[in-house]
Amino acid sequence: MDYFTALRVFVRASQIKSFSAVAAELGMEVSTVSRHISRLETDLEAALFNRTTRGLHLTEAGTLLQERASQIMTDLDHAREEIMLHNASPRGLLRINLPTAFGRRHIIPYMAEFLAAFPDIRIDVTLTDTTVDLIESGADVAIRIGALPDSSLVAKRLSGQSRMIVGTPDYIRKAGLPEVPEDLFSHSCLLFTLQSGNTWHYRNSDKPDSPFEKLTVAGLMKANDSEAILEATLKGIGLALLPNWLIGKDIQAGRLVRLLADFEWVLAPGAERAIWAVYPPKKVVAPKVKSFIHFVSRKFKDPMYWEQN
Repeated sequence: MDYFTALRVFVRASQIKSFSAVAAELGMEVSTVSRHISRLETDLEAALFNRTTRGLHLTEAGTLLQERASQIMTDLDHAREEIMLHNASPRGLLRINLPTAFGRRHIIPYMAEFLAAFPDIRIDVTLTDTTVDLIESGADVAIRIGALPDSSLVAKRLSGQSRMIVGTPDYIRKAGLPEVPEDLFSHSCLLFTLQSGNTWHYRNSDKPDSPFEKLTVAGLMKANDSEAILEATLKGIGLALLPNWLIGKDIQAGRLVRLLADFEWVLAPGAERAIWAVYPPKKVVAPKVKSFIHFVSRKFKDPMYWEQN
């Protein structure tokens, strides 16, 4: 008796409760499926199914075997997949989920280099600022920014993220230079529409363990998009609290000036804000996913290129 095949037939029959459905799925005759089950029962000296007009029902012995055999089949499948993937080159369709502004600025520009390095990979990119369920959407990997909620996803930290208060030199000349956080009360502060309350939070950079203090600010404009707020800031409408990856080039070029740099600023206190690669938990991570994460990890090394100079 081919014990491995017999166990696989038994496990599928216990799951879908039909010999004919198992036969169709595995490309066998129904009589062959029945013969595998009969030989198992003879070998084990126990009935595995009760057969009625309403279908198949596991016996006590069948239930015990199903619990053990299902795990054995799963482990064998994982072992086979792991061995096959161990020496496999990265290939296939890679579905990537990216935050809109970050993806446009810091992932898409490198995709030509990535595809040249891995010519057997094709990519399907979704740009959205909505947190997508990776398993439900079928995405292989995502880049996420900020504090990660508790979840079953596997996360790799790519880089830290900080926020800075910035304004144009012209705006500062006209409105004045804020020297302490409370000076922001007299400035136009650009806000995120989706932000909870018109508050920014700060603490002294020399006291990283101290609690954040809350500052309620106001301004001439709100927007639900960080690039829109950046554009408004560059036009001199006001000051903004923006992520370093978005404003690095503008600071380096002198288009924006960092303000109140002695303080650490966040939109809301909480867990570590960082840039992460996340993917669904699997015993075997596909080479295409590994290659993408390794590629972006090499690009996003602290200190980041947007923080230089």
